[in-house]
Amino acid sequence: MSDKSNKKTVDGRRLRSARCKQSIIEACEHLMSEGNLVPTAQMISDRAEVPIRTFFRHYPDMETLFSAVDEAMRPEYGRIFTETKSEGGLSDRIASVVELHAKSWDQNKPVLKSTKAQLWRYRVLRDNYAKVNLFLRKDLNKRIPELNGVAKDTRELIDGLMSFEMWERLRDHQNLSREKSIHIIRRSVELLLQTGIETG
Repeated sequence: MSDKSNKKTVDGRRLRSARCKQSIIEACEHLMSEGNLVPTAQMISDRAEVPIRTFFRHYPDMETLFSAVDEAMRPEYGRIFTETKSEGGLSDRIASVVELHAKSWDQNKPVLKSTKAQLWRYRVLRDNYAKVNLFLRKDLNKRIPELNGVAKDTRELIDGLMSFEMWERLRDHQNLSREKSIHIIRRSVELLLQTGIETG
């Protein structure tokens, strides 16, 4: 067999492998979006229509897979923030960033909830979740630099209000509408920031 034929064979295998891995990731994401936050390997392989042996050849354990799913969602997660500008006065910028967090929550809810459900189990998910929270804190600083002028306790409270956990509580546990949740968080941040600037 010629070198050219060998290269085509290897390239073909790599392409099939990449497609298979992607189908497994997509199958996992679909199951999560349907409410199965911790799907099993068998469930995922069945949905992806790949043998369970093939599943474990690509992802030797579930931590590896869930890390891959987390990695796959990051570009889209980051794109939402990159493409959204927060301009104008303080009130306008607060409104913009609260709407931005609401959009991010809506689009990434299944994977975020799955990650939360498994933080106790997988170190890589804990590390990735910490990175996401650090990213959100830095992004908030850029959009609302007035945060640098408030007391530390006030800043931590605002971070809590803007967190995924707050959205989950308002939307899923208190069954509030998207609009009502946005209003509550926006108004709370405005009041805290105004008071914090005045007294900080």
